[in-house]
Amino acid sequence: MKWFSRSLAGFWLALAGALLVFACFHLTSWGKEAGPAIKVETTPVKRDARLGASFAPVVKKVAPSVVNIYSTHFVHIRPMRNPFLADPFFRQMFANQFPDEGRGRTLRKQGLGSGVIISPDGYILTANHVVDGADEIEVAIADNKKEFTARLVGADPPTDVAVLKIDAMDLPAITLGDSDQLEVGDIVLAIGNPYRIGQTVTMGIVSALGRSGLTGFNQYQNFIQTDAAINPGNSGGALVDAEGRLVGINTAIIPNDSGGNQGIGFAVPINMARRVMELLIAGGKVTRGGLAILLQDLTPRLAKSLDLPDQKGALVSDVFPNTPAEKAGIKSGDVIISFNGKDITDVNSFQLAVSECAPGSSAAVKLLHNGRPETVTVTLTELPVEVAPNGNDQKKPASANSMIDALAGVTVSDLEPEVRRQLGMPAGARGALVSELEPASNSADAGLQYGDVIMEINRQPVSNSSDAVKLGRQAKGDQILLKIWRRQGNLAGTCYLSVDNTRIGK
Repeated sequence: MKWFSRSLAGFWLALAGALLVFACFHLTSWGKEAGPAIKVETTPVKRDARLGASFAPVVKKVAPSVVNIYSTHFVHIRPMRNPFLADPFFRQMFANQFPDEGRGRTLRKQGLGSGVIISPDGYILTANHVVDGADEIEVAIADNKKEFTARLVGADPPTDVAVLKIDAMDLPAITLGDSDQLEVGDIVLAIGNPYRIGQTVTMGIVSALGRSGLTGFNQYQNFIQTDAAINPGNSGGALVDAEGRLVGINTAIIPNDSGGNQGIGFAVPINMARRVMELLIAGGKVTRGGLAILLQDLTPRLAKSLDLPDQKGALVSDVFPNTPAEKAGIKSGDVIISFNGKDITDVNSFQLAVSECAPGSSAAVKLLHNGRPETVTVTLTELPVEVAPNGNDQKKPASANSMIDALAGVTVSDLEPEVRRQLGMPAGARGALVSELEPASNSADAGLQYGDVIMEINRQPVSNSSDAVKLGRQAKGDQILLKIWRRQGNLAGTCYLSVDNTRIGK
């Protein structure tokens, strides 16, 4: 079971998702397997029915479809070399007293998880982290009464989905549901093998849908959150609705202080898992392509600065040259509000919408450009996308630090070429370096940091500290819109900040 800290803090305001090269599923085939016979029901549960006295009939139907998965990793430990045996004389005289010298040891590490039979001919859906790196995989069905050696058909770490195959027929395959039909408050059951005590069923409700933005979790997040107890060993097991249909694959929890369940568990929606599963079973792999752009979520301040009616959409903070987005006409400062007819509410919803496309396909992107709606067509490419630098690195002598009047507490200086390289900025990029910042200033409150580079003020380019001071003096209105460059660790890129201009100097 994959465990994560209770703290989900650490939201990075500047990059809000780092370099988002948004992905598309694509099948690369090198020898197809026959597709499994999967049973799917897409009707929603009956929400007007009274809660019965027992879920025993549902459990009896689905429990045989949930299996235990035992993964084995062999770890080779190198021996500690005896320095005396480096001498030929000692090696000849005493080597027989050190029989393990040179051979080392192999340790056997075992993992535990769960899986779900999705076809009668032996295909099993589980979580990738249950079998990741395993040298041997064993599957036990009928509560350990039958065991099989499993073959890994394929795995997709970004969604934490893996598919196994065992040589067996007439297995009790589960019926797949439609996770898009779920609603908050629906009853769900979690089935797995927690703590190796044997198959266990827990009940809860759907606590939330579309949960995303969780640090340390899967790259593609659209989780079903539930309070049904999930513990070590439940990973890869079934989350079923009140009619016994598979709606999710249990993947992780936010643990309590002792590492156990505290009522916040997550499952990969079956619709997402099924798309990945079908590609893997078809004999291929999931490749990803898309747009090389930087995006960030809108805040109330940013929405106000951009004269937007609400916070719905994904703000384009940068578009890299020689990429599909640039060729399509998408520009920094645009707000993407729809992708292929699907409404975009934030960065994560855009990522999920693009993940349903294939590299090489065309997509209609509706955006707001300077507040005006526009629709452009983007042709998606397969990753990796080469991001080329823009312009030439022109050296410019540094000037003295200057205070930006409109941004109280902010002092800037010219950007030295060496500093530009240290910040990972593209050659030729211009701006004014934040060399001093008052911690109690409005700019700091908006998220500006020491070492940021101000590239625009109210959509006007900043080439040096003089430009920043001049544009700062000209700034009007309640909010000042900044475009900045920031480096944090190995990540670097631009983002927008909105600074409150109503309390400057107060």
